[in-house]
Amino acid sequence: SYGGAVKTSLAVLKYDNKPQIAQPLGQWLGKAWLNSGLAGNTKLTVVPIPLHPNKQRQRGYNQAELLAESFCQVTGLSLQRQGLERVRETEAQFTLGAAGREKNLQSAFAVGKKLQKSRTAAPVLLLDDIYTTGATARAAASVLRQQGITVYGLVAIAASGQNLSPR
Repeated sequence: SYGGAVKTSLAVLKYDNKPQIAQPLGQWLGKAWLNSGLAGNTKLTVVPIPLHPNKQRQRGYNQAELLAESFCQVTGLSLQRQGLERVRETEAQFTLGAAGREKNLQSAFAVGKKLQKSRTAAPVLLLDDIYTTGATARAAASVLRQQGITVYGLVAIAASGQNLSPR
């Protein structure tokens, strides 16, 4: 769930320039994955949800990518850093309601050049910091599926508890 120490940790990671917080959070997520019973598929490719290049320059890093690095170190899954690209700058999702989030993310993602070239047969496991309404997961998964890439699911450090089905 998204509250308390987890909420504080993610806010510090994202907004207080503390990228080092990603390592223990990603390791924790990796251990949870290995203990979940979902980890049987070892042929997954992990794709972090990207930031728009302007946002990443401003922040200095993509928190989902940092989380994915330590997640993959623990799980042994392969990481595709630029599997997705954010091609349209979007508003911060936390300022929007469910319908606004869906609209905000229309045409926001594209399959990254490296993933297009590799044409991985391995299903993709998306990774993000927070799962709220599922709008980000649906938008990212839709772009991948349109290119014939199978999406296994999404893992996140925290979920708000609303609509946990990524459809």
